[in-house]
Amino acid sequence: MRREGDPFKVITTAANVNDATQTLALVDGIPPVTGKPGRSRRRPDALLGDKGYDSNLNSRELRRRRVLPVISRKGAPNIKDLGKPRYVVEQTFSLLHHFKRLAIRWERRLDLHDALVSLACGLICWRGLKKTRP
Repeated sequence: MRREGDPFKVITTAANVNDATQTLALVDGIPPVTGKPGRSRRRPDALLGDKGYDSNLNSRELRRRRVLPVISRKGAPNIKDLGKPRYVVEQTFSLLHHFKRLAIRWERRLDLHDALVSLACGLICWRGLKKTRP
């Protein structure tokens, strides 16, 4: 996600799968982002995560990929000033839940659910483009 909350990559897992197991797949699956002239970016500068993403393996692999892990440590107080950037993430989840079929997963077939998630993400990005253009 950018600072505006545009979702770049979404992975669907079972309800009982720890999110930290999908961190590297999510970072590696981000498509190239064009914008400024030159080579397209494939990696974010930093990854924000709550205590559920705290793992030495994830932190080490993110640093190897030149991504700064900004993750609260388990048993430590929360990182100061992490609330503002984290708000963008929570706001994007809220936007996805405006699509009623995504708030509670009614679809049994994964391909239909992923199609609806992709459509919702596309609409969120399209709305963001409409806001930035005069």
